[in-house]
Amino acid sequence: MNLKITNCNNYFKVKGILDKESVSLFNSEFENIFERTNAITISVQYVESMDKYGVNAIAKLYEEATRKNKSLSIVGYGCKELYQHFNTNTAA
Repeated sequence: MNLKITNCNNYFKVKGILDKESVSLFNSEFENIFERTNAITISVQYVESMDKYGVNAIAKLYEEATRKNKSLSIVGYGCKELYQHFNTNTAA
């Protein structure tokens, strides 16, 4: 399944596969997002799989939010790779 991103009121639903081939779509959707808003929520509930490029894209978005003192919430049980990334960084 291709990557599909929908949004309503700064709530973004990401569906499909977030990998090396689709990460450019993800990055373009969220480019300069924190110039337009102070808080966003991303649901990964329907992400079928994510490779290291997808995890890195979300991690970079999180770092940008932190750097700009903005709010980024990631919700859903969609991806264990993403959970493992943030769980590992929290423990370190």
